[in-house]
Amino acid sequence: MPSTASRPRAPRRDATENRESLLLAAGTLLNRDPNASLEAVAAEAGLSRRALYGHFANRDDLLRELALRGAARINAALLPGAGAVPGAEPTDPALQLATVGARLWNEVDHVRTMALITVRGPQALLVGDALLPLREHVRGIVERGIADGSFRDDIDAHTLAHLIESAAISVLDESTRHEISTAEGRRLVVLSVLALAGFGHAEATTILTTLTPEEER
Repeated sequence: MPSTASRPRAPRRDATENRESLLLAAGTLLNRDPNASLEAVAAEAGLSRRALYGHFANRDDLLRELALRGAARINAALLPGAGAVPGAEPTDPALQLATVGARLWNEVDHVRTMALITVRGPQALLVGDALLPLREHVRGIVERGIADGSFRDDIDAHTLAHLIESAAISVLDESTRHEISTAEGRRLVVLSVLALAGFGHAEATTILTTLTPEEER
């Protein structure tokens, strides 16, 4: 009979579930209190401190895993064909950019504090690399908008795409300091990214009102 000694063992079900419970608890607890201890995270998951350290060597290790998972989820939700509604992708650059802004807000709205820590904290460079597919998608939108004359052309596409990203993050930052509703946050993100692209308030508001529920999703 063939030997099975060299076959990799699948993780035990309880170990896998414990890891998922720890990540879920960490995301929930750190979103409420960014300074929460690892002991508190373990308690939130119903596990011991020893069990937590069996999965994550330290706080940075845990935050790194949370950050990468968040980036993967955002890529899946925002990139065409990955998690977007089939057949609902707009072709107009302005509407594309507004759709990205609306969907981005939908993904971070319920974890605002954790999302801000992810993009501005110690894991920012790691997350930036993980979000490279989305960044390239946004830059492609900007390049098409500049080419067809609908976006401003006094800033190169690479820089403009980064400024648009920063505008979205600034709304996220503001929402962690002051109470902003889900609908208002989405509106502010869309208006901010369109303003950077060169659209006035009236134009941006009109574009915002043309978004369908499927495009916002």
